[in-house]
Amino acid sequence: MEYRNLGQTGVKVSPLCLGTLNFGGPTPEKEAIIMIHRALEAGINFVDTANMYNKGESERVVGKALAKGGHRQNTILATKVHFPQSEDPNDRGNSRRHIMQAVEGSLERLGTDWIDLYQIHRPEFHTPQEETLRALDDLIHQGKVRYIGCSTFPAWMVMEARHLSEKYGLAHYVTEQPPYNLLDRRIENELVPLAERYGIGLLPWSPLAMGVLAGRYKVADQHPENSRAERIGDWAADRVSRAGLQVAERLGNIASEKGLTPSQLALLWVKDQPFVTAPIIGPRTLEHLEDALLILDMELDPTTRETLDEVVPPGSAVADFHNTSGWMKMRVTYSPD
Repeated sequence: MEYRNLGQTGVKVSPLCLGTLNFGGPTPEKEAIIMIHRALEAGINFVDTANMYNKGESERVVGKALAKGGHRQNTILATKVHFPQSEDPNDRGNSRRHIMQAVEGSLERLGTDWIDLYQIHRPEFHTPQEETLRALDDLIHQGKVRYIGCSTFPAWMVMEARHLSEKYGLAHYVTEQPPYNLLDRRIENELVPLAERYGIGLLPWSPLAMGVLAGRYKVADQHPENSRAERIGDWAADRVSRAGLQVAERLGNIASEKGLTPSQLALLWVKDQPFVTAPIIGPRTLEHLEDALLILDMELDPTTRETLDEVVPPGSAVADFHNTSGWMKMRVTYSPD
């Protein structure tokens, strides 16, 4: 397997990152630990979680899995902070107070002394970025955090953060974690050129478009049992569009011709974009994980890349995976019809 640099750092990570949103929730602890160990066995050394996933249970399960067999030392462990953890109005956001408090909870649940990549889960517009960056910089100096990143930030805020870090000599974001899949390619317009210019690693979430590209959904307004749209509600359901289902059908036909499952081709497409460090896979079952592991050593051929560019042109979208981002004003208007 060819490992990749985490942004401009010297850290090497696998070309897939194991996301743990389901662990400690839809995926019970015992099965989740088996899946984590299976991923590590296959060569994945990059695991991503967040303090808000299943109210902290994901972090606890990940920590327990890494403790078994001494895996922590060889695993690049990422987690995130931002979302509310209680009714306390200060137990949320990107303030220094919240970050300093939240990191202690994450370290305890993860059962570790350090976090390799600590990420701001979402942007916040009323807290100055300088305050956030100074808090993160202090955590690095304290040895509790190795590197910092952000998630679902607009390109201008990533650039502003970099400017502030350079101006004040603070640690800078080495990664950004955006939504990105064949159904929503809008990050290619601004974020991707920015990341390429400054060497920021991109860790796309939802590379399978919440299962749409895996063929999980057949009708836009009817959601299978245990699907994310069925479990979570409106904002997830709104991502299942008629145009997206048409793209999924075309992707499935192309995948079949190549001897791949639709989910494998969708994931391979994201993994082999030249600007991507590692897409974050979010398996709910061991079967989902095994399906993804098969593409670790595959490469996307140029002809298939061009074909998929014709299905959904670069920079466009047929489903809205930024629909929980208040800063994204552009609505999806393109249709493949």
